[in-house]
Amino acid sequence: MRGRLRRAYESGRVSARADRAGSGKPSGESDVASPSAPGPASSGAGAAPSPAAEPPFAPHPSIISQDDADVPHALRIAAAWSWRLIAIGIVAWALLRIIGTVRIVIIPLAIALLLSALLAPAVGWLLKARFPRSLATGVVLVGGLAAVVGTLTLVVNEFIDGLPQLSDKASQGVRQIQTWLKTGPLHVSDNQLNHYIDEVQTWISGNSRTVTTSALSATATLAEVLTGVVLVLFATFFFLRDGNKIWRFLVRLLPVAARWKVDDAGRASWATLGAYVRATVLVAFIDAVGIGIFLVIFHIPFAFPLAALVFLGAFIPIVGAALSGVVAVLVALVDSGPVTALIILGAVIAVQQVEGHVLQPLIMGRAVAIHPLAVIIGIAAAVILAGIAGAVVAVPLIAVLNTAVRRLAARTVPDTPPDAVVVASQAP
Repeated sequence: MRGRLRRAYESGRVSARADRAGSGKPSGESDVASPSAPGPASSGAGAAPSPAAEPPFAPHPSIISQDDADVPHALRIAAAWSWRLIAIGIVAWALLRIIGTVRIVIIPLAIALLLSALLAPAVGWLLKARFPRSLATGVVLVGGLAAVVGTLTLVVNEFIDGLPQLSDKASQGVRQIQTWLKTGPLHVSDNQLNHYIDEVQTWISGNSRTVTTSALSATATLAEVLTGVVLVLFATFFFLRDGNKIWRFLVRLLPVAARWKVDDAGRASWATLGAYVRATVLVAFIDAVGIGIFLVIFHIPFAFPLAALVFLGAFIPIVGAALSGVVAVLVALVDSGPVTALIILGAVIAVQQVEGHVLQPLIMGRAVAIHPLAVIIGIAAAVILAGIAGAVVAVPLIAVLNTAVRRLAARTVPDTPPDAVVVASQAP
């Protein structure tokens, strides 16, 4: 008890000195406790001398105990960042696990959003022509589906018609390679060639189980693809017809103070997504036409299927059109030789340069401007997580998130109350 009283007394002395310093009292006044000063600690005969008082503790506002004060400031900051980053990483890992589990639903919904952004202007035109909303949505969806099915039918028919000729030329190319291996600088003998062929056959036989497993996996994937196609059609229809209602319902779930911010970010993100999809379609069409013209000029087989492949590949920025162009170069190599293949390669490179330096900046503009490094990282991560479908939706997802984060972080004041913004929302 005496020790506690002594500490309380010393604390009072420290407060008194601080008050005197604040009031401008002369510093010459003694701040040392007088031996004869009365106090609880000095009462009683034979009182032991009190221990020296500890230095006053003046903590930082973020420090809640003496133990925290003994830890260096830099270490405390590093620890605070560390546990917060760990928490964010755990949440991100959980979200990725959830997305991976239900990817058969999430990926079709993402593709449906892309198709809705592409077809929404056509639905708007029909609505201005006083079509009922359901009828306008059905007409646009059926028309788009018919265009896709018709294009795929033409591609498959042309591929079937030209496959025998290309197979013969491929066989000739293989024989030419065998002749070059024999007569060229490698001087490979017939026995060595037969040995290599036998090794390939042995490998195929030994991995037949793997091939069978891959076939079963392909069957399962085909079932998932069919399920995804049905889900895409239904989701696209309802996004086009009831997108505004769905969006207003989601916004009303939020607190009133946050509605106008989220509504503004959602509408801006939807505009970005629409601009991205329409610009990508236009750029892909120009790429396909440019490469297709060279294929027709040099009489390369499968000109239309290869142009369609370039069109589809352009939906994967930077790498998609280049990979599809490599397929065109290989077909030209098999069909017409190395000189024509080099010419087609030059055409593919030229089209890619025009796309990267003229079409992308001119058509897409600032609304969806994303750094190429972010595009490459996003595509790589999406391919690992969701395959080709992930690569297709990766870049538009990055563009939408970029716009949404910028709008949410902007410090603007709404022109109308949050409820009025929600009611008047035109976002999907």
